[in-house]
Amino acid sequence: MATDHNKPAPALTTGGINTGVAIVGFALSFIAGGGLMWAYASTHGLASGGEGGSASGSAWSDEESPIPVSSKDPIWGNRAALVTIVEFSDFQCPFCSRVEPTMDQVRKTYGPDQVRVIWKNLPLPFHQNAKPAAEAAQLVYAAKGSEAFWKFHDKAFANQQSLTVDNFVAWAKDLGVSDGAKFRKDLDAHVAGAKVEADAEVAKKAGVSGTPGFMINGKLLSGAQPFDAFKKEIDSALEAAKAKVASGTAKDKVYVALTKDGFKAPAAKPEEGEEKEDTTIFKVPVGTSATLGPATALVTIIEFSDFQCPFCKRVEDTLTKVKETYGQQVRFVWKHEPLPFHPRAEPAAELTEEARAQKGDKGFWDAHHKLFDIQPKLEDADLEQAAKDLGLNVAAVKDAIAKKKHGAKITADADLGDEVQASGTPHFFINGRRLVGAQPFEKFKTVIDEEIVKAKAMLDKGVPAAGLYDAIIKDGKGAPEMEKKTLGAAPATSPFKGGANAKVVIQQFSDFQCPFCSRVEPTVDEVMQAYGDKVKLVWRNLPLPMHPDAPLAAEATIEAQKQLGNKGFWAMHKKLFENQKALGRENLEKYATEVGLDLPKFKAALDSHAHKATVEADAKAAGDAQIGGTPAFVINGYFVSGAQPAAKFRKVIDKALAEAK
Repeated sequence: MATDHNKPAPALTTGGINTGVAIVGFALSFIAGGGLMWAYASTHGLASGGEGGSASGSAWSDEESPIPVSSKDPIWGNRAALVTIVEFSDFQCPFCSRVEPTMDQVRKTYGPDQVRVIWKNLPLPFHQNAKPAAEAAQLVYAAKGSEAFWKFHDKAFANQQSLTVDNFVAWAKDLGVSDGAKFRKDLDAHVAGAKVEADAEVAKKAGVSGTPGFMINGKLLSGAQPFDAFKKEIDSALEAAKAKVASGTAKDKVYVALTKDGFKAPAAKPEEGEEKEDTTIFKVPVGTSATLGPATALVTIIEFSDFQCPFCKRVEDTLTKVKETYGQQVRFVWKHEPLPFHPRAEPAAELTEEARAQKGDKGFWDAHHKLFDIQPKLEDADLEQAAKDLGLNVAAVKDAIAKKKHGAKITADADLGDEVQASGTPHFFINGRRLVGAQPFEKFKTVIDEEIVKAKAMLDKGVPAAGLYDAIIKDGKGAPEMEKKTLGAAPATSPFKGGANAKVVIQQFSDFQCPFCSRVEPTVDEVMQAYGDKVKLVWRNLPLPMHPDAPLAAEATIEAQKQLGNKGFWAMHKKLFENQKALGRENLEKYATEVGLDLPKFKAALDSHAHKATVEADAKAAGDAQIGGTPAFVINGYFVSGAQPAAKFRKVIDKALAEAK
């Protein structure tokens, strides 16, 4: 799904798969730590420091804070770090996994003396493996401390589709928990369950209603935000913490003092059934999507959905009841939103669109019903059999799936979902009004009845029935504005590829030692292959202070360009990213020889720092534009932060191309 999950999602009710922030629809009672001995270590491979380091480490407590933390919690960083980030997370949540590289960047940037990260469990109710994983992680922590916890944490996120008890036991053994039988027995007995539930209670009291959620010295940051969002909050928190220390507060008391002063408890939520209905109208066009019901219907229900999503299947009976109850007064419109962690959703969507191509909207809805009937069996053989049962041209269906024949339509739907913050499935807009999740019939009925009254009133005022829905959403809320940066043109001598005179220019700020910059390179290659000479990609250097080899590496690429032009730059660029962990001076000289540079000239350039000013000029341009992290992209003024998926770049580039015309 082409969605920017770095932006907070709207509040969601239960009953849907959340791709940003989900509401936890159950209450938990506070239970103490379950009689286990908890401690912490502060090593996670990225930095060291901090007291303790094993399961028998010294105890400490900041439980007088409104967001209590203590040695019962896994921790990275030092006890007296000025900024405390309490991370509420779920091992099965794909967006919790997505934010972890950003958290690594936070650790690298600030180090353990400035920032400590404390883990709190918040397993969401619709992630059936999340709570067992949380309990297993806490058992590892109890036995082996924080270092082992963070390694287990990494294992869990790296194997998010395989969160099984057998794997938990195997990972624990790998981390030194020798008695696998006891570990399994403790898991079965939910020995760590009390701690997990206590964490969820802290989240509830802090107003953290979904995952991932972060409290930064008591201030909430929701969702898988980019590094710049964390940096802004951390820098502000550091200034406040330094002021506290300067006024006489001990460093290990700063967290408690600041959270007591600044934390604002969330407003009490209304009792169930009393919540205020969201009456905001969103501008969600029907477009060319499959419909069921007349265009003159009083109510149009647009559904963003996913054929592999169990909640989308669950709501089907409710939607059938809606159709039976309201008949021709309601029109249904389908929008595809295959979620990234549902690998069979996109092929299933291709089948339905090919069925529509062969047999019209009726073919689409017949295929729609068939796929939900056979879910979760959506493998290639299952789809082929479904196509046969539906009387479709099976060869054409297989070809459509293999070639993603209808991919543009599916992606366009997902992009629209992103624009209107349809951040989970199933997600409905009833005459433009949002309703999230597999809600009961009564929820739909309440909104539909209200909208029928409004629609009849508009007809009475002369609005034609055929244009009713368009009139309803005419002034609705559309896509939020894309973030922009004020950045001048790059120097004419900057390395580039693509069209020299292209109307769309991508300025890429990057760092050869940054792992996220390396990670985004295949995506950049994909984008350039897709757009060719329609865009110009310009390289700008932004070596970050925590990467000691990055400045000289940047100078090396500029010397490569000086000797061999753009071809030389990109050859050296490729070498450096392929060997990112070996960027010392001797390695740079080796790579220079391999790409065919004049080695004496290369050495002289590095010795004299001949290109240092060029690197610093790029960095200054980034600073002036308030770009503080890498990778970062400015596309005709539009800002894209971080190692985003290709769909994000495509969306911005297409907008820039349209404007350039």
